[in-house]
Amino acid sequence: MKQLMLGNAAVARGLYEAGCGVASSYPGTPSTEITEEAAKYDEIYCEWAPNEKVALEVAFGAAVAGKRSFCGMKHVGLNVAADPLFTISYTGINAGMIIGVADDAGMHSSQNEQDSRHYAIASKVPMVEPSDSAEALEFTKLAYEMSEKYDTPVLLKMCTRVAHSQSIVETSDRVDLPIKEYTKDIGKYVMMPANAKRRHPVVEQRTKDLIAYAENCPFNRVEMGDTKVGIITSSTSYQYVKEVFGEKASVLKLGLINPLPEKLILDFAAKVDKLVIIEELDAIIENHCKALGLDVTGKDVFPLCDEFSQNLIAEKMGVEVSEGLKLEDNIPVRPPVMCAGCPHRGMFYTLQKNNCTVMGDIGCYTLGAVAPLLAIDVTACMGASISSIHGFNKARGSESESKTVAVIGDSTFMHSGMTGLANIAYNMSNSTVVILDNSITGMTGHQQNPTTGYNIKGDPAGKIDLEALCKAMGFNRVRVVDPYDLEACDVAIKEELAANEPSVIISRRPCALLKYVEVKPPLVVDCDKCVGCKMCMKIGCPAISIKNGKACIDKTLCVGCGVCKQLCKLNAIKEA
Repeated sequence: MKQLMLGNAAVARGLYEAGCGVASSYPGTPSTEITEEAAKYDEIYCEWAPNEKVALEVAFGAAVAGKRSFCGMKHVGLNVAADPLFTISYTGINAGMIIGVADDAGMHSSQNEQDSRHYAIASKVPMVEPSDSAEALEFTKLAYEMSEKYDTPVLLKMCTRVAHSQSIVETSDRVDLPIKEYTKDIGKYVMMPANAKRRHPVVEQRTKDLIAYAENCPFNRVEMGDTKVGIITSSTSYQYVKEVFGEKASVLKLGLINPLPEKLILDFAAKVDKLVIIEELDAIIENHCKALGLDVTGKDVFPLCDEFSQNLIAEKMGVEVSEGLKLEDNIPVRPPVMCAGCPHRGMFYTLQKNNCTVMGDIGCYTLGAVAPLLAIDVTACMGASISSIHGFNKARGSESESKTVAVIGDSTFMHSGMTGLANIAYNMSNSTVVILDNSITGMTGHQQNPTTGYNIKGDPAGKIDLEALCKAMGFNRVRVVDPYDLEACDVAIKEELAANEPSVIISRRPCALLKYVEVKPPLVVDCDKCVGCKMCMKIGCPAISIKNGKACIDKTLCVGCGVCKQLCKLNAIKEA
């Protein structure tokens, strides 16, 4: 049956059709929907793991046990999963195993723009890269076959445009595979040095075998057209090339991106007058071609940064670009902001008011760094806030201990914050950590996590008690505050910063966008009392604006949280 399908949904469909039995992932844009869609198939056991390392190890365990498995993550999540990845490359698998990774060229929702192809090369694991939804489904099924034939995990690389665009796919029935027999094999699976030494040559031979496979495999194809220009490309860049050139150029489309073929590329290059490499981000294909002795045009013309487009490729290749429609120059920009009623807003306002240095973390609360709150000083990666405050305070001593805090979300804390907190307790750092508990994984679209009490399907699950956990880790000072209560937040921050021992503040209120959260009636402004002081604007709530010199509250956005009401000294903001 043919249907229109999102790229990520097509991967999930491929998992289903290929007989995948276990999927464990951590949500991360643009990969999240793969596992969410896979969870709709009852034949696949699906879960959200606390982090990507755990997810990869779960998928590995299932593959060794004899079930085809999957784990999914975004590109920065692969950093977290790199430890087991490099070793699983040595052990190989039993049943097929796919590691889905979604890159985010253009950094639409990411803190860096790394190219995951480097991980495939470094770990010596094959990587396939679909260019549309149809290939996403088909490549997933083929990847399992390759995984089992060559005894290796396979990286399936998506990107934002392929993951989040729709195209036609043709679905088929599921192949129900019996679980493979598990046989104890210490030499294969126990990676102590003596065994690992014997496995490394196996990996090198596998790479040679895969290069031979790449010369004539279903992932790669040649589309001959005008031989004046030959283009080697992959992924979404292939789609842009076809839109710009149609059949006016010869194209070698690479779907198996690691290892890359040699003879196939040399034969293609011999048929064209000029060879151009078009690939987003780093010069992986280009450097490979240069190593083969080919003269190519690549990053000397095309940028290393940001995602490509049809117009960019046309411009760089000397093809006329149509004018197109343009927006008026005076349209104001719309920067991202925390939602109206966001529970994090009150805490960030309090931290800024107290002139705190704030070590931030990864989540929708990172928006606390933007105007007008400007409440975050540093953000690096998942869990770094807690580790960083420890180092910051150890470096600056009492000078910073009384005015520096770390902020981290509940899901991020479970992902990689606990080890940093253990470090604070163990090495006796006088640091204050604020866990922003909004009862959900907010930034990636409301996924459950180990603190919510529900699993990926919304069914009851084990729930970790943050207060008990922090106390068990050695913290005597653990307190809970409601971030809608500005006075309580102010007292908590002042008292914990003044204390001469480490402390944890749990800022707890559910995300205002959760379905079960009851929204209060919108607040209104008494224009007779309002003097236009703009005090209410200091929290950066999108529901509040200034019109005709007076505060104005948008009743379609306001959730009646009351934070702005607490800021108004003239009681001009009130309930309707």
